[in-house]
Amino acid sequence: MTSLDDLPIRDDLRGKSPYGAPQKHVPVALNVNENTHPIPDDVAHDIVARVAAAIIGLNRYPDREFTELRTALARYLGHDLVPEQLWAANGSNEVLQHVLQAFGGPGRTALGFGPTYSMYGLLSSGTGTGWIAADRDGDFELPPETAVAAIERHDPDIVLLCSPNNPTGTPLSLETIAAVADAARGVVVVDEAYQEFADPGTPSALTLLEGRPRLLVSRTMSKAFAFAGARVGYLAADPAVIDALRLVRLPYHLSALTQAAALGALAHAGEMLAMVDEIRAQRERITRELRVLGFHPYRSGANFVLFGGVADPHAVFEALLDRGILIREIGLPGCLRVTAGTEAETTAFLEAMASFAPSTPANA
Repeated sequence: MTSLDDLPIRDDLRGKSPYGAPQKHVPVALNVNENTHPIPDDVAHDIVARVAAAIIGLNRYPDREFTELRTALARYLGHDLVPEQLWAANGSNEVLQHVLQAFGGPGRTALGFGPTYSMYGLLSSGTGTGWIAADRDGDFELPPETAVAAIERHDPDIVLLCSPNNPTGTPLSLETIAAVADAARGVVVVDEAYQEFADPGTPSALTLLEGRPRLLVSRTMSKAFAFAGARVGYLAADPAVIDALRLVRLPYHLSALTQAAALGALAHAGEMLAMVDEIRAQRERITRELRVLGFHPYRSGANFVLFGGVADPHAVFEALLDRGILIREIGLPGCLRVTAGTEAETTAFLEAMASFAPSTPANA
């Protein structure tokens, strides 16, 4: 049988592995930071009706500029944004790929601060962009001076800031984002995939866009909107940046069905986001109770918690899986990550974790 090594793929792709997380059918799946709450019935029915209406016109190409969707996204984000400042694609990964295609490429570099979202490096490789992983401070924090020092040392063409950071959940201050945006020569992307789960009152990097034409802020509907299966991501930036992304997108890249479904979800944004408070409460519950058990949960502004103090992460992962609970091994020594799910899912996880509690509490 032919193997990958037998094929004439690009040399810089040899030896690399595709992105992936275990896909298993279990009663409690808390491994990929999905919103585990179902879409409300009335919202689902409206989305279905909109998609059904779009089907009638599938013999024609969709609106290439997805004008109505960009208008709805601008309205949702606020901050005086206009449709000309919005872009969308099939998930925020495709949005980021467009950015790397437009501003990266051979001879150019992208920089992030590890550990961070593994797709940044994979998207860089796929676009022929050099990937640089700079270091964070202790407990995965990223203060302005550390971030700016890395910018000055490496002079990247693209900077990718994950806020809050995945997989650690670490919030990122506006001071750090502003310092990076002002120090970087190239474009700076702030990936706010989990922004809706941040503590109330936490400002968005959207507040920094004015006067910074090379600052880009990306979001997704996968998490807070419980829309992971629809694959809708979007970005806010200067209109000139949006023009640059048009140069690399595929023709008609957002299907009419995707546009219709996203418009339906945005029309019910208040109801769709009503579950965010409950998810945030479960995140805090996980943090509190894991600490009592003797683990070391890290600061999180997302819908998941990274926790350390696990003697054998793989053994705990497998033991939980045997009980029908799927969480995430992320390769950090002594650490595992769990999504904040429903109250019942959180209870199942915490009751199972009590079996693996360290002998000495982390806060002792």
